[in-house]
Amino acid sequence: MFEIFSTTTIPALEQTLSFAQRRHELLAGNVANLDTPGYRARDLDVADFQNALAESIDRARDRSIETQLPVTRDDLYSGPRTATEQVVFHDGSDVSLEHQVTELAKNQHLHSLAVATMRSQFELLRAAITERA
Repeated sequence: MFEIFSTTTIPALEQTLSFAQRRHELLAGNVANLDTPGYRARDLDVADFQNALAESIDRARDRSIETQLPVTRDDLYSGPRTATEQVVFHDGSDVSLEHQVTELAKNQHLHSLAVATMRSQFELLRAAITERA
């Protein structure tokens, strides 16, 4: 990989786009299984991803450890549910359409922001390469 890219935000944006894409697939699957009895909603933990990304960026700054993000958990139901998690319905499902649509919208915003920022980074690189201001 070109060393020039490792000194920009492009690697972090690439990880953010990958995360948003995977999360969107899971959330869309939740909506598709809205009426499936016993289906448990799946999601990626945004806070875990953000913490892992911050640690990865810190490691890249230190240059002491190769930059790699840990794998995030994609199954929210791994034990007892907290009070803030979705209610389990009479058919054993826990998928709320309103919650899923809200999460899809937030995820779309994250993806759009990462794409816009990456586009801006590439425009800056193009300007530097072509010596245009």
